[in-house]
Amino acid sequence: MAEPDLFAPLSFAHGPEMKNRFMLAPLTNTQSHADGTLSDEEFHWLTMRAKGGFGLTMTCASHVQKIGQGFPGQLGVFADDHLPGLTRLAAAIKAEGSVAVLQLHHAGNRSPQELIGEAPVCPSDDPDTGARALSEAEVADLIEAFIAGAERSKRAGFDGVEVHGAHGYILCQFLSPDLNHRTDAYGGSPENRARIIVEIVEGIRARCGEDFLLGLRLSPERFGLKLTEIRDLAAQMLVHPALDFLDMSLWDVRKAPTEEAFKGRSLMSYFTDLPRGEVRLGVAGKIMTAAQARDALAAGADYVLIGRAAVLHHDYPQQVQADPDFTPAALPVSRAYLAAEGLSPTFITYMNNWPGFVAQDQTEDAL
Repeated sequence: MAEPDLFAPLSFAHGPEMKNRFMLAPLTNTQSHADGTLSDEEFHWLTMRAKGGFGLTMTCASHVQKIGQGFPGQLGVFADDHLPGLTRLAAAIKAEGSVAVLQLHHAGNRSPQELIGEAPVCPSDDPDTGARALSEAEVADLIEAFIAGAERSKRAGFDGVEVHGAHGYILCQFLSPDLNHRTDAYGGSPENRARIIVEIVEGIRARCGEDFLLGLRLSPERFGLKLTEIRDLAAQMLVHPALDFLDMSLWDVRKAPTEEAFKGRSLMSYFTDLPRGEVRLGVAGKIMTAAQARDALAAGADYVLIGRAAVLHHDYPQQVQADPDFTPAALPVSRAYLAAEGLSPTFITYMNNWPGFVAQDQTEDAL
């Protein structure tokens, strides 16, 4: 079998193709304005990655309702006030030959009350976070907010959107039997708990048309999720005619499942062995070296999502193309190094929360 080609184009059922198999992972960076409008710093960070050769450049998680904000300085897509910045960003990404995709997000019970000014919301009451249950009317409003966010993204010129259904945020909370105790059509069985995601995906396709790229991010572990249920949902979505790509966020593409019953093979293999129609499958999780990216494709992924390595190297795809043995800069790196890679002081401070990533003062001159 020929070695997988990271630089082969990748087509989709809808929307433009990627010129290679590198997708910029959606990375929280806390650089935008308090009202959700785009800052020059976030514009610079993202457009540098488009210039650096990523086939698809995805924004950070962008909240679809004000009450769904999860972080300070988060990009928003819930109001027309966001359109000027989003339009500027989409045009600049596309001008570099990169596909422009916005990630749609709502933090649910992970929205800090001090940030949103009221109690956060959740599929059911959650005493641990103080979140209140959404009413049936509010669930309908939430679905509409995701669809409207996609429509607003299309108006801004984005090639497509990704629906964030992972990492314990609100759509993931619907999937979790630990958090979702609803007795209506959006609770109970795994099919009912996944209903909101399916309705959002189908609603976006119906309202945004056939020339619009549509992806979904899922994660299979933590946050009360069951691997069997997420695998069944992935199997359903990999053949869904409305969807173009499924992004599986695995934390580490080489890890074994945490559930004892599934050990003995990689977590990734539970998804790469699923039948897929025209839906493309990508994986994310500590893909750092060129060899690791090739290995993920050899294991059955159609593309890879690059996060940490893209923070370290805005031109990661170009580096890999020039050197098949490319390995990113060793950690920790200095603040000056990260500034040269397009991170603002705010983003560098955020990255300082990642253990071992940013060199502390005594080693500032190491790089």
